[in-house]
Amino acid sequence: MSKPRLSIVLAAALLLAPAAHAQDTDAALRIAIEAAERGLPAPPLAGDHPARRWVEMATLRRDIDTLPTAQAQAFLARYRGEAVAGVFRDAWLRALLKRQDWSGLRAAWSPSVSSVALRCAELEARQRTGAADAQWIRDAQDMWRSSGKSLPDECDPVFAALAARGGLGDELRWERIELAAAEWEPGVMRAAARGLPPEQVAQANDYADFVQAPHARATGWPKTARSRLVASHGLAKFAKADPLAAEARLPAIADALGFGEEERVRVLYQAALWTVASYLPDSARLLALVPDSAYDERLHEWRVREALARSDWRAALAALQKMGAEQRGNSRWRWFEARMRELTGDGAGAQALYAQVAGNADFHGFLAADRLQQPYALCPWMPDWTPAQKATVAADPAIVRAMALYRADRSGWAVREWNDALSRFDDAQRRIAVEVAQEHGWFDRGVFGLGKAPGELRLYTLRFPIHHADVIQREARKNGLDPAWVAAEIRAESTFNPRARSPAGARGLMQVMPDTGAAVARRLGLPWGGVQSLHDPETSIVIGSAYLREKEEMYGKPYVAIAAYNAGPTPTSRWLSQRPTMDPDLWIETISYKETREYVARILAFSVIYDWRMYGMATPVSDRMLGITGSPRRKFACPAS
Repeated sequence: MSKPRLSIVLAAALLLAPAAHAQDTDAALRIAIEAAERGLPAPPLAGDHPARRWVEMATLRRDIDTLPTAQAQAFLARYRGEAVAGVFRDAWLRALLKRQDWSGLRAAWSPSVSSVALRCAELEARQRTGAADAQWIRDAQDMWRSSGKSLPDECDPVFAALAARGGLGDELRWERIELAAAEWEPGVMRAAARGLPPEQVAQANDYADFVQAPHARATGWPKTARSRLVASHGLAKFAKADPLAAEARLPAIADALGFGEEERVRVLYQAALWTVASYLPDSARLLALVPDSAYDERLHEWRVREALARSDWRAALAALQKMGAEQRGNSRWRWFEARMRELTGDGAGAQALYAQVAGNADFHGFLAADRLQQPYALCPWMPDWTPAQKATVAADPAIVRAMALYRADRSGWAVREWNDALSRFDDAQRRIAVEVAQEHGWFDRGVFGLGKAPGELRLYTLRFPIHHADVIQREARKNGLDPAWVAAEIRAESTFNPRARSPAGARGLMQVMPDTGAAVARRLGLPWGGVQSLHDPETSIVIGSAYLREKEEMYGKPYVAIAAYNAGPTPTSRWLSQRPTMDPDLWIETISYKETREYVARILAFSVIYDWRMYGMATPVSDRMLGITGSPRRKFACPAS
């Protein structure tokens, strides 16, 4: 019992600290929420604290399985329409489902609930309370056909009731089987087949077996559109794992079932895609088997990369010219068309394209500006709102609660309040809200809160925040790195959120893995306090910058070090061994992993923008990615429209 009492004493001590200090208020909220979640008396929050309702919600949710209905209903009524009611409602509906309180569940229901499991629970509640009318049947059927993937267990009773009422006929079962085949989900196919007549169950299960692992029995299937659909999806799934084997099996099955163009292309597309994504020897041949009419943007891109990887500039140019106008007009592909024209002797055509690309404030636009020896195109925009406009947004109750919750380490709840506020804001108010958030240290709102209206991508000051600039510059110089590169890494990895944690376990501003952090700290002779050390901004920058320096020393070039920072040493070494002498821009574009390919280009572009933010001039990106220093810095200018 000593620890809980100590927590209460600590909470009381903090609450008696001067309320004028924001960090004391934030600590009080954090402690109050944690106490509520642990079942301890929640320390009282001073005055009319804006986030008090969230402490109340945490208290109710802690014992929600035994919570009296009247208390839950009163809470939902008191905060109707607010984010806190939405969070509590989800938990309360799950508790009512567990209690099988069907009437209570219907009473607490809101159409705003998005959870599929809870939507199925509401359908069951309607059925259990005698409301399984014609509309219920339509709603349950819509849920059945909503996806070819597995649905939550909460949907099973609904579908059983639907079947018992004659609403789940054979055709509807086959509809879901076909949807599941398209999603490559043999287990769902088998589950959907239960309830079909025996001979149809056997056929459905054989279809599922084929999607799981293609077999020769498929040549004896009925020569129907359904057989063709299932067989083509099964072979397409197989092509992802073994493209050449899928191609070899295609003719016999296609002839036996009467495949049309659509079914053949479905298989050949996947065979080509997964061959070229690894740059296997049959890439060009398999790409050629897919008719141009079946190419989408993804396959067009890979056809270009395949030719680039072979240094076949004419084939790459031909592939670029087959793209649609919108895709071909993208900055990236305009740049490579210019490069291919230059490499095939069309200097004038290349120069004209470089001039077009240089008007873009992105990686390839900056490369084109370097090619032409002209300033980088940057047209920053900072709206001029009045103090009254900003004060109105900052005082919005949902924004006030969002900021308090974010500072109290409750980012999920903060996002719910933020989204509630933005649903009511116009574009100007939304931009102001981003600035307000950043003043509270919530920097990623510049990423997730902008870009929805024309011109917002030019809000560079909001989209590229900078924090801990003194530490960044100190550690960058200590490690012989470009400070703008370190800032760009932080922007890409965490958007300056020291509490960031990736699904893989990377932590902090620079998203360092704990094992890596411990090893780098050991090499640097730094004290290591465990994984939580990485959530300290200065520690993260010290360790992350040193690790970047190690990667640069290992690979010799910053652009390769950036790839290794994202993808790790094994794939990076493979890409280097495959194309050891390729120009940097071509090497980056032929990286196999989409995430890493885009990451490297993004970091290099962000570095230029952080140079603008910190110094007003930039190291040429063509030199930056090679680690060349001392070149004249490039100016920025907004080109005439």
